[in-house]
Amino acid sequence: MMNSMWHKSTYSSGGTNCVEAREHEQGADLRDSQHPGLGVLSFGSGEQAAFLAALRKEEL
Repeated sequence: MMNSMWHKSTYSSGGTNCVEAREHEQGADLRDSQHPGLGVLSFGSGEQAAFLAALRKEEL
């Protein structure tokens, strides 16, 4: 497993709209840091790569 620990987004900056992520061999998971028990979005490695590429395009 790559990194099974949850990490808060660096874009959160102490606000209430925060997400946490963790990477693993199959891809990555995302969850709401304020309500972690409500569910997790799981992405396969291909989906994770496409999601990150789309986010990077939006930053330009």
